[in-house]
Amino acid sequence: MEMPIPNAAIVSRKPALVAKLRAAIGAQGVIDAPEEVKAYECDALAAYRCPPLVAVLPSSTQEVAQVLRICHEMGVPVVPRGAGTSLAGGSLPTADSVILGVARMRDVLEVDYPNRTIKVQTGITNLAVTGEVEGDGFFYAPDPSSQLACAIAGNIAMNSGGAHCLKYGVTTNNLLGVTMVLPDGEIVEIGGAHMDASGLDLLGVICGSEGQLGLVTEATLRILPKPEGARPVLIGFDSNEVAGTCVSDIIKSGLIPVAIEFMDRPCIRATEDFAKAGYPDCEALLIIEVEGSEAEIDDQLARIVKIAKQHNPVEIRESTSAEESARIWLGRKSAFGAMGQLGDYMCLDGTIPVGELPYVLKRIAALASEYGLRVGNVFHAGDGNMHPLILYNANKEGDLEKCEALGADILRLCVDVGGCLTGEHGVGIEKRDLMTHQYTLDDLEAQMNVKDVFDPAWILNPAKVFPLATSASRRGQL
Repeated sequence: MEMPIPNAAIVSRKPALVAKLRAAIGAQGVIDAPEEVKAYECDALAAYRCPPLVAVLPSSTQEVAQVLRICHEMGVPVVPRGAGTSLAGGSLPTADSVILGVARMRDVLEVDYPNRTIKVQTGITNLAVTGEVEGDGFFYAPDPSSQLACAIAGNIAMNSGGAHCLKYGVTTNNLLGVTMVLPDGEIVEIGGAHMDASGLDLLGVICGSEGQLGLVTEATLRILPKPEGARPVLIGFDSNEVAGTCVSDIIKSGLIPVAIEFMDRPCIRATEDFAKAGYPDCEALLIIEVEGSEAEIDDQLARIVKIAKQHNPVEIRESTSAEESARIWLGRKSAFGAMGQLGDYMCLDGTIPVGELPYVLKRIAALASEYGLRVGNVFHAGDGNMHPLILYNANKEGDLEKCEALGADILRLCVDVGGCLTGEHGVGIEKRDLMTHQYTLDDLEAQMNVKDVFDPAWILNPAKVFPLATSASRRGQL
C-alpha cells in the first residue's frame, strides 16, 4: 500500500512540536521516544506499519482541542485512534503525523433511563457501555466481534455493526449526538439526546467518516431494554451455497431474527480446535438467534427450522438452556482468534445483497483456488456483510501481494453483484485504491468537497479513504 513521502520540514520541527504539546496537556500525555511510539505503528491490519512522529493521549475534550489547535497551526497531520482494532488500516500513521488517541477518555458522563440514552467519552469500550447499564435491564445494541476491546470512537468512525445489527442496526442507528473537535480546535455539538436533530443530517455525515472530518470525544448513544428472552439454533449444511440459499429464504419469508451468522468448514474446524464449542462436522453452519417472549421465540424458531429442513440440513440443534446458548455462540465469538492459529490472515469486509450469497460464496472459492490461497468465511449473513479471511504466510516472499490481489478481486465481486466495498470495517488504506470501482470520479469529488468544508487543510487521517492520485491536489495544501 503506497503511502505519502514524509514531510521533512514537519519531521525537523519535532522538538518544537513536542514542547508545545507537553506545555498544553502535560508530559504524561505525550509519547515521543522512538521505542515507545512503535506501539502505535499499526492497528489490527498489522501487515502495514509506520511509527508516528509523536503519540498523544489527552484526557478531555478541551485537551483534544488544544492538541488539534497546535497541530493545525504547525501544519502537522493528525491520525485519530480509538483502541487500534481497525482491520482496514484506519489508524495507520504516517512518519510525519501525530497519533491522537482517546484511550484515557473512558468516563460515563450521564445515564438517562427514562429517555433511554447514555452519554460517554468515546475511549470507553463497546462492551463497557452495556456493562454500565445491564444491571438495570438495558443494553447497547451494536456488538462488533472486538467489542471487548474496541472503542466507541472507532465504532463511530467506521459505523461498526456486529452480530445483532440485523435487527437493531449498526452504530448510525444507535447514535444520537456527538461532541466533536474540528481540525482547528473548535468544539462543536451535533445532535443530542433526542430522536432527530433539525437541519442538515450532519450526524449521518460524521458517523462512518473514518476520522476525516473531526475527532469525536463524547457520544450520546441509544440504550434499549433487554429482551424478555433470546434463544439460538445451530443449523449445519453440506455446502456453503445451500447455507447461503437458506439465509436468503429466511429473509424472504419476512422473519427478522436478531442475528444470522455464517461459518464455513475452515472456520468451523479452527474454532473447534481452539474453543471446543461442540460444532458438527459439516461444510457450513448458521447460528440464528431470535428473541421475545417464550411463545414468540418458539413460533419464530419453528418457522426457521421449517425453512431450514427444505434444504436438507445435516444437523439442527436448538438451544434448551443458557449454557447451551453460550456454547453455540462460543465458537462464533472465538472465530477470528481461532483462525489466527492457522497463520497470518487478512479479514475483508464486502457487503452484498443477501440473495447473492450462494453465487458469491461459490465464486470466492473459485478465486481462492485460482490464487492458491485458503479462504475461511465467517460473517453476518443476515445483512450480507461478508468477512472472508484470506490465509497467507507473511514470511513467504510474494504471499502478501498475492493476498492483496485476491482480496481486491473479492471486493470487486461484492460491488459487481450490487453490494459495496465495506459494511463496518471502513475503507482505511485497505480499500482506498478500490474506491474508483464503486464510485465515479464525480462521486469522489463530492465526498472530498465535504472534507474540504470540515478539514480545508487536509491534516486529518492522511492517505486514507480517497485514492492518493485523486486527492493529490488537496493533500498538497499541507
